[in-house]
Amino acid sequence: MSGHSKWATIKHKKAAADAKRGKIFTRIIKEIMIAARNGGDPDSNPRLRTAIAAAKAVSMPADNIKRAIMRGTGELEGGQLEEVMFEGYGPGGAAVLVQAATDNRNRTVSELRHLFSKQGGNLAEQGAVAWMFERKSQILIDASKATEDQLMGIVLDAGADDLRNDGSHWEVLSPPEAHETVLAALHQAGIETASAQIAMIPKNTVKLEGKNAANMLKLAEALEEHDDVQNVYSNFDIDEKEMEALAG
Repeated sequence: MSGHSKWATIKHKKAAADAKRGKIFTRIIKEIMIAARNGGDPDSNPRLRTAIAAAKAVSMPADNIKRAIMRGTGELEGGQLEEVMFEGYGPGGAAVLVQAATDNRNRTVSELRHLFSKQGGNLAEQGAVAWMFERKSQILIDASKATEDQLMGIVLDAGADDLRNDGSHWEVLSPPEAHETVLAALHQAGIETASAQIAMIPKNTVKLEGKNAANMLKLAEALEEHDDVQNVYSNFDIDEKEMEALAG
């Protein structure tokens, strides 16, 4: 199992807490604003459709969604966000991608550099680690909600190319263009999804243990908590029991 899958599962559990709802709303609103720059009609804008679906999944009010779209299209003020993908190395040499949405790139760079340095990592030049990842549709399903036999036929027929089990969740990986088809097939079959997004999935993983593992999780969590950060992706692999103990 990839470390990213386990981290994605932990992130989902953290995000499920009501205390995080404000942070979730802020992230999704930024994503809607950025997506809406390519057009405010979700029928002709797949990224916007995905963002709106994520907003509805966390019960975001329709008015919030509408205002975010209008900011993105320029109908309302407040849509001046720049989307930036930062690259770096975490403890033990793990590759890290940080997707940010900021109105002040210099401030964000300075603050992210500090977070990396604090845990023994560093920011890198553009292109340093991005090649280690693939852009994929990633759908998580609680392992208790479906069996492998149930899922396999549904997701493969809908265009998915991989089904993995990390113990607590199934992870369905597909080409980005198959995201909506696979998601619709699961919902049509009555299978509830825990999360669904277009993510950067590592091609290979780096095994971390001990201090490097602890510091990598601290770095990942600190990055996730940063106001400008939308998503954090990494290729670290930590033993499941060790990860749960550290994350706990």
